[in-house]
Amino acid sequence: MDGAQEDRWIFGYGSLMWRPGFDYLERCAATLHGRRRAFCIYSVHHRGTYDRPGLVLGLALGGAVRGVAYGIDPARWDETYAYLRQREQATETYVEAQTPVRLADGRRIEVMTFLSDTKHPQWAGDLSLERQARLIAGARGLSGRNIDYLRDLVVHLRAEGVRDRGMEMLLARVEELEP
Repeated sequence: MDGAQEDRWIFGYGSLMWRPGFDYLERCAATLHGRRRAFCIYSVHHRGTYDRPGLVLGLALGGAVRGVAYGIDPARWDETYAYLRQREQATETYVEAQTPVRLADGRRIEVMTFLSDTKHPQWAGDLSLERQARLIAGARGLSGRNIDYLRDLVVHLRAEGVRDRGMEMLLARVEELEP
C-alpha cells in the first residue's frame, strides 16, 4: 500500500497492536501526536463489571503515543470495520476519528482511531497511579483479568521497542496488590 488517502488504515495502541483479529495488507509502527496511552476508561465489560469496574486503555489528550498502523484491503473494509465496532464499542466508550499519524518509514497517513469519549459515563479521566492500580488489581471481566491486560501491554510494548515507564510502574504496583 502506498499510503494514499483512499487506502484504509487502522491505528492500534493497546491490544490491537498484538491481537488485531483481522486480516491486513501492511503493519507498520506509527506515532500519533497530541494523544497519549492511558488507563482512563472504566471497564464494565471486558476487564471488569458494573459492580467491580476495572480499567482499559484510551487515548487521553497530550503527548504522543507509539502504536501500530494496519493497512486494510478496501475489499475487506466493511467486515473489518464491523469486527472492530463489535470489539471496541461494546459500551460505546470511544469516538471514531480520522487522525494523522507518522509511520516509522516517514510516511504521513490518516488512520481510523478510537479516541476516548470524555463525555461518556465510563470516562475515568486522569487517575493517580495508586487509584489505577487499585482499580486494576482483582478486576475481571468477560475477557479475563485486568492485570493480564496490563501485563500483555507492557510485554508487547517492549517487544515493539517501546519502554513505557509509567505502564511498567503501574504493573509493578498492581502486582503488589493483586490477590
